[in-house]
Amino acid sequence: MTPTISTPSQLHDGVANALRAIEALESAYETITVAQLVSMRARTHGSTIAIDIFERGERATYSEMDRRSDQCARALRCFGVRKGDHVAAMLPNRIEFPILWFACAKLGAVLVAINMRYTSNELEYVLSDAQAKFAIVDESVWPVLSAMDPWPHSLVKERVIVVGQPSNRAATTLDELLKGVDESEATVDVRPDDLLNIQYTSGTTGVPKGCMLTHDYWGVQSYVYAHEDRQPYKTYLCWWPLFYVDGLVTLLRSYRQGGTLYVAQQLDLRHFVSWLKMYRIEWCALPKLILEAADLGSTYLKEVWQSGAWTAETIRRCREHFGVRVQSPYGMTEIGCGTTLITHERDELAGWGSVGIRAPFRALQLINEDGSPTPVGETGELWVRGRGIFNGYWNKPHANALSFEGEWFKTGDLFRCDALGFHWVVGRKADTIRRSGDNIPAREVEAVIRELPEVAEVAAVPVRDEGRGEEIKICVQLKEGVTPGDLPVERILEHALSRLAMFKVPRYIAFTPALPRTTSSNKVVKHELMNVADPLAGSYDCQEKRWR
Repeated sequence: MTPTISTPSQLHDGVANALRAIEALESAYETITVAQLVSMRARTHGSTIAIDIFERGERATYSEMDRRSDQCARALRCFGVRKGDHVAAMLPNRIEFPILWFACAKLGAVLVAINMRYTSNELEYVLSDAQAKFAIVDESVWPVLSAMDPWPHSLVKERVIVVGQPSNRAATTLDELLKGVDESEATVDVRPDDLLNIQYTSGTTGVPKGCMLTHDYWGVQSYVYAHEDRQPYKTYLCWWPLFYVDGLVTLLRSYRQGGTLYVAQQLDLRHFVSWLKMYRIEWCALPKLILEAADLGSTYLKEVWQSGAWTAETIRRCREHFGVRVQSPYGMTEIGCGTTLITHERDELAGWGSVGIRAPFRALQLINEDGSPTPVGETGELWVRGRGIFNGYWNKPHANALSFEGEWFKTGDLFRCDALGFHWVVGRKADTIRRSGDNIPAREVEAVIRELPEVAEVAAVPVRDEGRGEEIKICVQLKEGVTPGDLPVERILEHALSRLAMFKVPRYIAFTPALPRTTSSNKVVKHELMNVADPLAGSYDCQEKRWR
C-alpha cells in the first residue's frame, strides 16, 4: 500500500507546519539537569512506580529512586568521589544501575558505563583510557576485573566497589558502603554543561572512543524523544542494556512522561510478546525479528521505535496489520536524535523509508568528499550541529580534529535529501559493521586476528543477515608457505574469543590467496570482497560449524 500524499502543495504545507512545531518546541524548552529531573519527578509522581526490573523482582517508585540515589551519592562522597571524578560502572540491568547513575548526576561525577561482555583486555583499555578513579562492578564480572594485566594506573584497587558478593571478601561491597548512610538530599552545584557520561562507542579508529555527554545532552535528548510520543504513555519497555545510550534514553524518556519503565535483562524473542501483554506496554523499541517470528495479536502497544534493519514494507506492515504507530528517526550516540517524522502531519512518509526532517535543536547538511555542498537528490555525508550534541571524544584530539569542522560533526553516514528536507539513509562512509545494534569497527577485529603469527593480512567485512542486520566475515590471507591446515579455523575462533567481546567475534571465516588492493596506495579494496554473488560461499560458519 502506497502512503496517501494528496498533492505536492499539501506536502509542502505539512513540512512548513512541522518546522513551525519544531521551532515552538525549541522555544519552549526549559534547561534542566538529570539531577533536577529526578527530584522534580519525585515531587510530581512520587508514588508511581518509576522502574520495574521485573525478572529480578526489583522495583522502585519515583520517590524511592530520588531518596536511594541521594543515599548512594552521600555514600560515594564518603568513599572519596568528588565532582568531576570518573566512575566506571560494569553492571547488568539491575536497580543499582539507574540509582548509581542518578547518584553521579547529583554529585557532579562522570559515569563511564562499560559493556558487560568485555574481556579483561577490553576492560583494561576503557578504564585506562577514561582515567577512571573508581569502579563499580557486578559480582558476575569480578573474575574479568581481577584478570586485568596490566592494572590501570588511575584506578587504585581499594577504590573498587562490588555490587553483590565478590569471591574476594577484601573488596568493598555497595551494601557495606550504604550502611548507616541516611537518605537526606545530596547537594552539589551541578550545571547543564557539566559532564555526566563518558559513553564508549565504536568507530573507525580500531578501538572504542569515549563520547563526552553533558547534563544538557541528556536534558535535550529526553525532551525531544518525549515529544515524539503522540501522548504521555503510562508504560514503557526497555530490553537494551542500560550501559547503552539507547537504554538510558528510554529511561529518561519514561521519566519525562512520568511513566513506568519495565526493564528486561536482555532481548528474549520467546517471551517478548508475553511481556507486552502482561505489563500492558504502550511504547517500546520493536525488533524486526518479533514481527517476523511472532504474532503480536492484541496488545496495548500504541507506538514503537523500529529496531534493526526495517524496510519500508516492514514499517507499512506493522502499521497496517497491528495498528501501531512507527517511529523511525535517525540518531547516534554523538548527536542523539538527528531527524524526526513524528511532528509531521503526514508521518506516513515513514512508509517510504525516509527518516524524516531535522529534529529539534538540529541543523543538517550533506557534504561531498571535496567539502562542497551535496546537490538535492544526490548522496553525501551527513554533518550535524546543534545544542546538546556531545562535547567530542575523551582524550582523542586527533579523532576530534578529523570529526569536526567548526561546530559541524561529521557523522560518517551517507544520506540523500530532497528539496523539502526529507532524508534517506544510503549507507556508511565509516568502516564499521552493524550487528544487532552494535557498531563494530572492522579495524578492531582485524587487529586481533592479525596477532596470529600465520596471518599476513586480514579484512573484516559485513555480510547481510536477516536476524541481526549484518554479520562479521573475515577474509584471511596467510603468510607465504602457510596453508589453511596450519591454521585451523577453530584456532582462529579460539583466539578471537579470548581477545574480543562475543558480539565482535566473526561468524564467518574465509581464506584467500591474496586480498584485492589498489595499485596506488596498496589499500585493501573491501567492496570487491563484498560485491560478489554469494559472499558466504567457501567460508566457514562458526555458528553452524560447517563450511558453506
